Amino acid sequence: MHFYYITFRSVTYAQRGEKLLQGSGIRCTLLRTPRWMEQRGCGYCLRLWTGEVGPALQLLQKYQVPYRKVYIQTRDGQLEEMTP
Repeated sequence: MHFYYITFRSVTYAQRGEKLLQGSGIRCTLLRTPRWMEQRGCGYCLRLWTGEVGPALQLLQKYQVPYRKVYIQTRDGQLEEMTP
């Protein structure tokens, strides 16, 4: 199973994103972002299933919930930053 991680600057933005996505039927889990993923300040992320990342990013953009970066979990369990 593969996951995507969408990082946010604050817990408030992450919570807004979680509420928006779950209200739209997209399963996600709110997590504290590992330090190596976020260099500046506090960080939180939403973990999503692979097939749901496209619609999730579209919703976040449509409703102006700012996110920072998107990571994909590779087959060997490593996380790699996605390029826009």
